[in-house]
Amino acid sequence: MPRVLCVGHAVHDFVFSMPELPLGGRKHRADGFTSIGGGPAATAAVAIARLGAEVWLAARLGDDAIATLIQEELQHFGVRCEHLRRHPGCRSSVSAVVVDRHAERMIVNYLDPSLPEEANWLPDPGTLGVAAVLADSRWPQGARFALDAARRAGIPAVLDADRPVPPDQSLLRAASHVAFSADALADLTGEADPAAGLRAAGRMTDAWCAVTIGAGGVLIAAGDRIEVSPGFALQAVDTLGAGDVWHGAFALRLAEGANEQDACRFASAAAALKVQRAGGRAGAPLRSDVQQLLEQNG
Repeated sequence: MPRVLCVGHAVHDFVFSMPELPLGGRKHRADGFTSIGGGPAATAAVAIARLGAEVWLAARLGDDAIATLIQEELQHFGVRCEHLRRHPGCRSSVSAVVVDRHAERMIVNYLDPSLPEEANWLPDPGTLGVAAVLADSRWPQGARFALDAARRAGIPAVLDADRPVPPDQSLLRAASHVAFSADALADLTGEADPAAGLRAAGRMTDAWCAVTIGAGGVLIAAGDRIEVSPGFALQAVDTLGAGDVWHGAFALRLAEGANEQDACRFASAAAALKVQRAGGRAGAPLRSDVQQLLEQNG
């Protein structure tokens, strides 16, 4: 099984379940609660580990009790944590997450602005023997460093382009593959329509580009054409982390030598299974679950 390196954001989520998302400045009562790790790169790493591959996470943490929670949970899922770096005097990232009965979510995240931006301590993909690198956009300097190293090594350099995507387009140009969230694509291009936004983004980079649109699947830029990789019609219970699971599964399949269409289909199946399960990334599927869903849907 190929190895993958994930670089970016690691956070600890405090997740509250409510019938509806709260409105207004008053007290609200939750009917459920869980405490679990999150963050795009970290959740993608968990998804990759759950799918049976060896995966490293490189991320910035504070030097606090939250950092211990984050690392211990990642290790529980089988993620290799030698390249988590704790920074004295800084605080680790935390989020308050509210999930309603329709599986919609509201997230309030804190990322310490004093965390150092430099990334020259990140591992070389060649030293680790990885076959793909996945970076999120929450730490632009780290993403650029990792994506450039992956391109030099001749392996897939995958960017999880979620909010915020730096407007200078440097990350888009560094990546070999860019998969946007619909919101991030609209922010970057000013286009509300995902297809129009994808065409605009394709003019910013020579990378393979796509945008995930939830249960609708994935739109893929193919020159001036837009191709559709369909999603899976499964009942959503909890969408928290679904996009990150998608990116992890996509990067893994590229590392295994799959083409982009096959990698999208595999990733969409993994994300669809995750939204059926509560508990954030704890609901990331096993490889056998994904294979079964793919077989059931031809």
